[in-house]
Amino acid sequence: MVFNPNIFYSEVEESEISNILLQYLKQQKPEILEQIAQSATPEIKQIISQNVQGLVGMLPSEDFNVQIVTDRDNMANILASAMMTGYFLRRMEQRMELDTSLEGIASLNLD
Repeated sequence: MVFNPNIFYSEVEESEISNILLQYLKQQKPEILEQIAQSATPEIKQIISQNVQGLVGMLPSEDFNVQIVTDRDNMANILASAMMTGYFLRRMEQRMELDTSLEGIASLNLD
């Protein structure tokens, strides 16, 4: 997953001034943001891709010359949705790994 840290350095809007998370992200080193983006598993990337495709619609590119036009606010909503999906999926993946580990421990105790 390629991460472009420059997405945080566009024109500043009034709503962005009070956005604490956006301010925090702007303070992070690009290497840290890239490392976090690289930690997404292939399964998470696939689900996010399907989610974004569902949001914008999907026509087969071999049959259609697809162009999607949107404004900045709608694009920001798509990005926010993809980010929230990613964070949610990562947490669920960690929970699944913990459940699997605990099941393994429980089965050892029963033997």
